[in-house]
Amino acid sequence: MNESFGARLRARLDECGPLCVGIDPSPALLCAWGLDDSPLGLERFSRSVVEAVGDVAAVVKPQSAFYERWGSRGIAVLERTIAALREAGTLVLLDVKRGDIDSTMAAYAEAYLDRGSPLAADAVTLSPYLGFGSLAGAIASAVANDAGVFVLARTSNPEAAPLQRLVADQVVAGAAAANKGHFPFGPVGLVMGATLPELEHSLADLNGPILAPGLGAQGATPADVARLFGPVRHAVVPSVSRAVLADPKRLRSRTITLRDECAALLGVVAQK
Repeated sequence: MNESFGARLRARLDECGPLCVGIDPSPALLCAWGLDDSPLGLERFSRSVVEAVGDVAAVVKPQSAFYERWGSRGIAVLERTIAALREAGTLVLLDVKRGDIDSTMAAYAEAYLDRGSPLAADAVTLSPYLGFGSLAGAIASAVANDAGVFVLARTSNPEAAPLQRLVADQVVAGAAAANKGHFPFGPVGLVMGATLPELEHSLADLNGPILAPGLGAQGATPADVARLFGPVRHAVVPSVSRAVLADPKRLRSRTITLRDECAALLGVVAQK
């Protein structure tokens, strides 16, 4: 990699439009697709999603938990899925939500951000609840490997609000500090749910991308994203999973339709 994660993300958003598609091979979705709940079903599901959206979504986000539950066989499928996404040209955001301190955080960073790792992604999700400072090593590893991190700030699940409202300003401030001096985005993005009733935190100085989960099944619309993020809409990456994964025959067309609607409302003109 010769470009920073921020530069690659900006280029990908400008090329494909602002949308992240999750790969969430839950037992329910495998069943809905007529697949066995097995490593083979997991692989077929993942391969089909890559083939359907890898060239039209700016970012694809595999959910690690659905692979981990199958142990080494599932992790092997995840490795192949990441490799296939890279070959398709999309950016890979691995949803792992890790957070720890010292050597443990360094080990997570080596697993998911080091270029030589078979699980290396363009970015990962991290949890800041051992203190934002505990993420310093992972952020440094991201910069060294031209990768990025997305830190949980205000997530889309409603039960998170009472806790996250208390600490989100600290998370936003930590991310903004880490992003100073970087262009066009710094290495630290935030996870801010598209389902929030209002944005209670200033993102004007963030200088980083915003992953906005909650489109579709959780109730948020592209119009909600545009309304919620207003002046920083150029940095927003709306994220969708179940709403496009529900029907394998319409997966690609639904992705393109939703992507184009987001692009129009967020003021991004996709080249594809």
